[in-house]
Amino acid sequence: MARKPMMAGNWKMNNTISEAVVLTQEISNHFEKDWGDSVDVVVCPPFVDLKPAKTVIDFDKMPIAVASQNVYFELKGAFTGETSVAMIREIGCAGSIVGHSERREYFGETNEDVNKKVKALVAADLYAIVCVGESLAVRESGEMIDFVCAQVRAAFAGVSVEDATTCVVAYEPIWAIGTGRTATPEQAEEVCAAIRATLAEMYGEEAAEAMRVLYGGSMNPGNVEALLAMPNIDGGLIGGAALKAASFIQLVEACL
Repeated sequence: MARKPMMAGNWKMNNTISEAVVLTQEISNHFEKDWGDSVDVVVCPPFVDLKPAKTVIDFDKMPIAVASQNVYFELKGAFTGETSVAMIREIGCAGSIVGHSERREYFGETNEDVNKKVKALVAADLYAIVCVGESLAVRESGEMIDFVCAQVRAAFAGVSVEDATTCVVAYEPIWAIGTGRTATPEQAEEVCAAIRATLAEMYGEEAAEAMRVLYGGSMNPGNVEALLAMPNIDGGLIGGAALKAASFIQLVEACL
């Protein structure tokens, strides 16, 4: 089954509103509308930049989606500093990243939290970009497949096949995020293939073949083609290379 690739840019905690408007406009200026037929492009700015970025994209009528970097699973209430699914949906977000390794490591996010966020998103007809990945210690122990596949099972526990197939899994080896160190295409493919096999165990072969698995972890214009050539890598969740319009556009073009 031919899966439509996705290139998603995670801006992390970068760009003020004015800077976000400039970056979004630069991306839009170099984007061809018919690219949307061949690749799904998503930008994931910080919360304060979501609406300004969406406004630029809507004004230019570009087929680029906006997603948040995180979301909370409760509908509303006394959760100071959190942002609900309803809030990002009204902005016009198509979905949200959940379970990024930085959320897990720095903010104590658990597999259970990730699962609740996935369920909250799909209940509102939004999708989750579910991040999974191992530390260097886990990789060196040789247990990375078991570790990552356990994260996948936990994230989608109790999620129906109909809802799961709207979501995306992003494999991000923690040891390769922001380090300039990248998993080889073969290393990335090994884990992405195991992720798809786990999805097949949970939801069946047809559903697993329909779901997209992205690679994140220092994907850049120099390695994108080799990574995308792997049969189970359907695009990228991009960090540093998404902060410059030129490099991000190069990654999008590699999917065409």
